[in-house]
Amino acid sequence: MRQFLDFEKPIAVLEGKIEELRHLSTEGDINIAEEVGHLQAKITAELTAAYAKLGAWEKVQVARHPDRPKASTIIAALFTDFVPLAGDRNFHEDHALLTGIGRLRGRAVALIGTEKGQTTEDRIKHNFGMARPEGYRKAKRLMELAGRFGLPVIALVDTAGAYPGRDAEERGQAEAIARAIQACLNLPTPLIAAIIGEGGSGGAIALAAGNRVIMLEHAVYSVISPEGCASILWRSADHAEEAAAALKLTAQDMLELGVVDALVPEPLGAAHRDPESALRDLGEALVRELTAMESKSAEELIAERQQKYLQFGSKNL
Repeated sequence: MRQFLDFEKPIAVLEGKIEELRHLSTEGDINIAEEVGHLQAKITAELTAAYAKLGAWEKVQVARHPDRPKASTIIAALFTDFVPLAGDRNFHEDHALLTGIGRLRGRAVALIGTEKGQTTEDRIKHNFGMARPEGYRKAKRLMELAGRFGLPVIALVDTAGAYPGRDAEERGQAEAIARAIQACLNLPTPLIAAIIGEGGSGGAIALAAGNRVIMLEHAVYSVISPEGCASILWRSADHAEEAAAALKLTAQDMLELGVVDALVPEPLGAAHRDPESALRDLGEALVRELTAMESKSAEELIAERQQKYLQFGSKNL
């Protein structure tokens, strides 16, 4: 069953009416085509109006939509010959991060993806996309492997942040994130990061310090979640909507501030309503970015990447 966000309630009512009409048509000889067409036109108009005026908090809800395409879905749809690589060779496998090698339109690439999971059981297995230190050490290991074999790296980021639990802190969460960022900056091959849902805090930047960072139109990218920010500033998560607006976390904000390099448009009603179209456009964007960097030397890629992040704060921000 399709899930609707709070601001989509008028659309839910209209889609409910269509389902009622279809149910009636199966019970008798009733021609519903004209009425369904009329309701579909209303739905399109409602979607256009609603998504044209989304605020920051609504964008956060869209980015977190349970039906939004996950990293595993994107890998299955866009990449062929995917071979997963597991473990950090230090502690154990972290299912919050998917890593491996595959092909994008014939190009061999190394892949890293934060995976939130689809079902409740799946989400628990993947720890809701929040990686522990072993996950970031696994990502670092993959980047080092990619560097040795000359493979570009594609990172698909969708996480509320790194796991903040005691066990993660005991195993060196901050150090693992720092080492992953260092691996990103020193990678001798192209690194393209795509923020596909939530890009939260160090859990995201550990994988997204790339030559090019792109975002889906309704994704968000922030140093802290709105709820976390509200809990610090207002001592209550009830102010999350105000915090979201203040954080400037939307894809449009990130592009204007120069934090990301390009946006990938989503279909009307966002990626969860038409995943096939959204993933097709994402695939085109990834191929475009890879093609633009394939002639650059390792020295050029490292220098370009380091300069990109050193200049943050010197202008616009």
